[in-house]
Amino acid sequence: MEILNHEKVLSCLPERSKCAHKGDFGRILLLCGSRGYTGAAALAAMGALRSGAGLVFLGVPESIYTIEAVKLTEPIVFPLPDIDGMLSTDAIDEILRRLPQMDAVLIGCGLGQSSGTLAVTEAVLKNAQCPVVLDADGINLLAAHKDILRERHYPTILTPHAGEFARLGYPGQDRCGKAVSFAKAYGCIVLLKGHETLITDARKVYCNPTGNPGMATGGSGDVLAGIIVSLLGQGIPPLTAAACGAWLHGAAGDACAKEIGQYGMLPSDLLEVLPRLMK
Repeated sequence: MEILNHEKVLSCLPERSKCAHKGDFGRILLLCGSRGYTGAAALAAMGALRSGAGLVFLGVPESIYTIEAVKLTEPIVFPLPDIDGMLSTDAIDEILRRLPQMDAVLIGCGLGQSSGTLAVTEAVLKNAQCPVVLDADGINLLAAHKDILRERHYPTILTPHAGEFARLGYPGQDRCGKAVSFAKAYGCIVLLKGHETLITDARKVYCNPTGNPGMATGGSGDVLAGIIVSLLGQGIPPLTAAACGAWLHGAAGDACAKEIGQYGMLPSDLLEVLPRLMK
């Protein structure tokens, strides 16, 4: 088991050429948000940008498009067909049209659970020829459809907390053993959140030493998912991207706790600290 530190994380970040342009730092697609969960999409998108992504495309249900467009200046927000505030099957054609242009995809933050969001998630997993991060409802939607993961020919990262991991059929203790078992069974990378978050591809295991209880608040995981997909889009290998993302996320939380305390810190506070950890 390997424990990351700041020096190791910085060594994993790609060099930035003086001649680079925005397309060189990753074209990222986020499929997030639903009615009542607009913050999740916004936090994930800003997490991706604050950790270095060059272009972030955020696809959201049409019924919340205006809200997200007002919230966000830097991400490229676009509307997708929805039913009852969640993505519908009619969104799939537009998503598939955009997929070939992307370096990494995130699906799940605030997505909601419906037949439409399940169909969208399945379509992404079956067609994305790039790394995909599954978070929150993206994970919950797959609880009864896990075999789709075995059919993937490209990296997939799941970021469950203990409850979501239990819904996938892996409850209880022995976090490391079960994370390794799931990663091996389904050919994916598991980032199992919690005290000392574990990250594994079934062959290697990282343990993250950063983070604190002040981060146990809604929206924190959305920032983490955004960081990971950003690092993937910048070309960092999937297991390393997940491990470095966990370290950066936790270290940002530790910096916030030191500055303002654990009780009142917000996920949006992490976004302000992240760039300081990557210079």
